[in-house]
Amino acid sequence: MSALMVASVDEIRAQFPALARRDGAHAVAFFDGPGGTQVPRVVADAMTEYLLHHNANTHWAYPTSVETDAMLAAARVTLADFLGATPGEISFGANMTTILFHVARALGRTLTPGDEIIVTELDHHANVAPWQALAKECGAVLKWLPLNLATYRHEEGALESLLSSRTKVVAIGGASNILGTISDVAAMVACAKAAGAITVVDAVHLAPHALVDVKAIGADFVLCSAYKFYGPHIGICYGRHAATAALDLPRLEPAPDYVPECLETGTQNHEGIVGAAAAVDFLANLASDATASRRERLDMVMQALHERGELLLRTLWSGLEAIDGVTLFGPPPGSARTPTLSFHVQGHPSEQVARFLAPRGVYVSHGDFYATTVARRLGLAHEGLVRAGCSCYTTIEEVTRLLSGVRALVQGTA
Repeated sequence: MSALMVASVDEIRAQFPALARRDGAHAVAFFDGPGGTQVPRVVADAMTEYLLHHNANTHWAYPTSVETDAMLAAARVTLADFLGATPGEISFGANMTTILFHVARALGRTLTPGDEIIVTELDHHANVAPWQALAKECGAVLKWLPLNLATYRHEEGALESLLSSRTKVVAIGGASNILGTISDVAAMVACAKAAGAITVVDAVHLAPHALVDVKAIGADFVLCSAYKFYGPHIGICYGRHAATAALDLPRLEPAPDYVPECLETGTQNHEGIVGAAAAVDFLANLASDATASRRERLDMVMQALHERGELLLRTLWSGLEAIDGVTLFGPPPGSARTPTLSFHVQGHPSEQVARFLAPRGVYVSHGDFYATTVARRLGLAHEGLVRAGCSCYTTIEEVTRLLSGVRALVQGTA
């Protein structure tokens, strides 16, 4: 029923100017969404409107500054609706990685040698490297939650065995950007909090595919990036009010010392913040029920896009599985996962596959996607993997074209 209340794929595609691009004789099929989606016209228009008619710095007494303050406050409300938070818990930064280094540095001021930090083998290294650096700086012990290569999920029961009275931080990912695995972060957070740890969730790959509810997850900090859900390059951080207030943040003396602006170092990317809010409204407005709240409409849309993504993933999975020499990685369709699939073509490094597909109008990502530990565990740190991600504008025809391209590569045909 939800699909009937949400814009069709054709209606969605009409809002993305980039989809008119051609590579030679072929319309371009963008499967690179997990690394950054295309942007609808309404997002670019909102950013242009801000820059041309409201551009100013904040907290001053003239009209464009007052307008900027109001637009940033409205953006906090919109992103709070997106994450199930309150506006006073939403802050912005250059990107998720930069924000997390900032948060980790502040947390490090409270750690002592021998304190423990738990990270996972499944994560993007944006949720690993800040903790590695912190452990090195303050003498903390870094522990790894292992990846089970049979299930492509965390080892069952492993988190409980790693926790101790010295565990101070547990950093986990909501969904794997390389394998598509969606983890039960609420259960993991509850386990970590019972041990007294600060909990940090990387929701960058989860947020474009499932309606995030930070209260249900229960973490102290949840981070995502607008450019993964049809917005500009900017990071968003939910920080539980008490957890943010407790941070010993490095800051300039005149800068705000109150939550949430205390997390925002320097002048922010105002047009990016406005654009991030426009991206959320773009998604919400795909629902036809104008009487529903923004959060309710987002729920309808995410459910409908999940159903469409599941169909695309099943088609892609079964088609690739039938090609000799192709190995698939990640949980199978029908399990808790996103419509993001990584694979390897025997005898062809991932970059070679991507270069072969590009002139056919099929744009896929290649490499380790900063999920370096996963690629290493799979034995593909050098050759890399090919990643195809389905977004709200992906069609069955594009999936079919990707499959045809891989078959042509394997069979040695032009």
